[in-house]
Amino acid sequence: MPEQVLDREEYIEQTYFFRVYRDRLLENVPAQEILAHLREEILATTKLPMAIDFLAGELQLHGKVSSGMSRLTHYFTPFQAFVIGRAEADESKFDMRLALQILEREAEFRAGKFHLQGLFMFQFECLARNRLGYDAGMQAIAADPAYDASWKDWILKIRMQLGTVDFADLIYKRSQQRVEEIRRERNNPSYEASYPILFGVSEGRIAKANLRKDPIYMFAALQRQLSYPAVPRPKPPRTTPVFDPAIEARFQRAEARLALLEQEGQGNLDLTKFYKPEEFRDGEMN
Repeated sequence: MPEQVLDREEYIEQTYFFRVYRDRLLENVPAQEILAHLREEILATTKLPMAIDFLAGELQLHGKVSSGMSRLTHYFTPFQAFVIGRAEADESKFDMRLALQILEREAEFRAGKFHLQGLFMFQFECLARNRLGYDAGMQAIAADPAYDASWKDWILKIRMQLGTVDFADLIYKRSQQRVEEIRRERNNPSYEASYPILFGVSEGRIAKANLRKDPIYMFAALQRQLSYPAVPRPKPPRTTPVFDPAIEARFQRAEARLALLEQEGQGNLDLTKFYKPEEFRDGEMN
């Protein structure tokens, strides 16, 4: 089992923290008020209440939660701070509510059947789907203390290859599936790779089946076949009216009547625009 750094109960409370934070933002509750209430709701036997106190102070001083998360390196991971930082950036279109949902899903995964392969694919898909930036994003992923030296070296290495080498091929070459194929090709059952193998046979088979395809298809296959955690997606823009068309029409008629009343009260009501054209002749009424 790879190192999770924090105890399981910490990740359970983090899951609750990120979920409630997002829900109350949807209710337009101020962030300072959210943190103050969550400080009392979180299990006191964890370290999260102290972390929330620090985040509240940073929010009051600098107006950002990410600056506090980046300083609490013993509790929040660099990837968590990076995701929130991208949501708080002025030039970014990445929504804070989606960022919190991503961190909620990641904390939930760490508290459950955690494995490094699923964690890496989840984090990488977050970068890819939301265009958060591979350069800084991959450095944040590599700095996660859950990864050992072999993982860190590989993540930083492929960071320089993204865009020039098929991502599925990068996964396949570090899988046990490729080792098994080389053994069969060379008729050498004792063959071992000279580099660390990071993915299993199943991941390697799925990666090979998705060579030269959009990586999104590989992510979906890993989630279907191996129950990898799914990355939250932004909600599509609304294409249907907020209200029923009949109710919408009634609102429009009510607004028109209110406009007439305002014009009458101001003495600007022009009744001629309600006359039929045939009722006029040479600018006068019949």
